[in-house]
Amino acid sequence: MSLNSQTIAKSSVSAASVYMRHVYQWMTLGLGITAVIAFAVASSPAVMEAIFTNPLLVICLVVAQFALVIALSAAVHKLSPQTATGLFLLYSALTGAMLSSIFVVYPVGSISSAFFTTAGTFLAMSIYGTVTKRDLTAFGSFLFMGLIGIVIASIVNIFLQNSMMDFVISCLGVLIFTGLTAFDTQKLRRFGEAAPLDDAAAIRRGAILGALTLYLDFINLFLMLLRLFGTNRD
Repeated sequence: MSLNSQTIAKSSVSAASVYMRHVYQWMTLGLGITAVIAFAVASSPAVMEAIFTNPLLVICLVVAQFALVIALSAAVHKLSPQTATGLFLLYSALTGAMLSSIFVVYPVGSISSAFFTTAGTFLAMSIYGTVTKRDLTAFGSFLFMGLIGIVIASIVNIFLQNSMMDFVISCLGVLIFTGLTAFDTQKLRRFGEAAPLDDAAAIRRGAILGALTLYLDFINLFLMLLRLFGTNRD
């Protein structure tokens, strides 16, 4: 390998490392905000009642969450770094408000166990996605099709209320979001290898989009594990 090739390779690794560090920092902040908001809302019966006894408000919150994800995913490169960051943190807060309902359904012990299991699984798969030499692109396409499948099945099961179907959806969901964590980590790291380190605005916008991607993997994996292994208060 020539000296120039070595320099380019080292530069790519450095850019990827800087980019991924920003991604994990923003993702961690988002998860922290979600956890704080969820616990704060769950600790206030008045706020819980105001949110979850008002179907229109719940619908508005869900629509706002989808709108924020779409806006960030589709137009993050058109937004200022500050706006992109604000929208991501707002999404984290709204998710926390909606997730506060899990404290009503599950005891704190089940929630804690699901969280630490998710954290361990996420860490392991993220490391795998970073170090593996295998191209996970085809694997990612398969996982995306599986994701569409469980979304459709979940919507159908809202009306069927079938416990066995819910169990199968949860099992598949754990497998899919575990795989997506590795796939998305590899995809983001490759994106980071070409990140322009001299463009702070581009790095921030890209890091926010990456943080959102891994944040969604973490949250969905957590919810699937909680549904699968959590002990219902009833």
